Amino acid sequence: MSVALLVVAGFAVAIAGGATYFSSRGHGSQKSAQSTPKTQAARARSPFRGHLPTEIRGVHITEGLASIPGRIEDYLGLTSHGMNTIELDVKDENGYVAFTSPNLPALARSTGASRPYYDAAKVVQEAHRAGVYLIGRVVVFEDPTLTAADPELGIQSRNGGVWKTSGDLGWANEYDPRVWKYNVDVATAAAKAGFDEIQFDYVRFPTDGDVAAMVFPHKRAEPRSSTIFGFLSYAAHRLHKLHVRVSADVFGLSASRDLGIGQSPHRIGKVLDAIYPMVYPSHYNPGEYDILEPEAFPYATVVHSLRDFNRQTRGEKVHIVPWLQDFTIKIPYGAEQVGEQIDAARALHAHGFMLWNPQGVYTQGVLQHTSP
Repeated sequence: MSVALLVVAGFAVAIAGGATYFSSRGHGSQKSAQSTPKTQAARARSPFRGHLPTEIRGVHITEGLASIPGRIEDYLGLTSHGMNTIELDVKDENGYVAFTSPNLPALARSTGASRPYYDAAKVVQEAHRAGVYLIGRVVVFEDPTLTAADPELGIQSRNGGVWKTSGDLGWANEYDPRVWKYNVDVATAAAKAGFDEIQFDYVRFPTDGDVAAMVFPHKRAEPRSSTIFGFLSYAAHRLHKLHVRVSADVFGLSASRDLGIGQSPHRIGKVLDAIYPMVYPSHYNPGEYDILEPEAFPYATVVHSLRDFNRQTRGEKVHIVPWLQDFTIKIPYGAEQVGEQIDAARALHAHGFMLWNPQGVYTQGVLQHTSP
């Protein structure tokens, strides 16, 4: 199956089901020594169920795409093009949970969040049969479904009611332990279904809308980075018992300076197995890293960002796996631009890369890209 053929067919079908295709997520190679059989036999057994690829080469699938019959099988066919990892939405920006299961928390059912977009156990079985490492994405604090059904779990507005973003989306309260438990309970259901890794997204404080109007019940006198670290520590403690890896998405600039949203790679790197920085060159302002137009210089932009992540996590076992841009904003992006980002990730000794395209269409050949 050609990568270029993975167009968004069945758009109307998925929209009718309530799923979203589009997301605001934007929101020299490392060489390993060859081990002798004796060394391999002596190596400690991994506590995790899934075998981690030596180099992650992956793509993202939304709930909407996963709901189209045969579409997941199409993506699994990309293994012949070099893919070895898929990140699949478990809970998305709408707050929708993509499957039904008795293991899901009662809130997922009572709020209408749980929806039958795919059979989790079946997807896990098919992915593992194809030799694919399967990551479940759980969007945490942006959750209009939860906050509409149970407003007291949301950030409140000083003007009354649940606070919402400029896009009219409600956010759950970062300080509320019930919100923490709900999201980790959803992640637990995915882990029990067989996912290899749980990746938390939107694990931060809001950035858009009238942020001055936000009111946080249960607010604690602590830095925001402590709050986010606390949530991820809690999540890792619970999920590691189920033998899954735990990771988080962060902004590409979060290692370069404090963005005021609670994302501190230095801190969360102490409890996570992997950090996935979103280093899309189009998302950096002109002049960042002294680059006149970062989008026009994908290699340099990714190198500068990942260098800061390496510095922030030095001495920790956490892996850095960047999300790379495989879409066009102003400057057309194709195999050359995506390949430069992959080269940069390898030059900075990342543990692989993930490609992001909001429509789920990935550039021909890039998953097999070889670096000089």
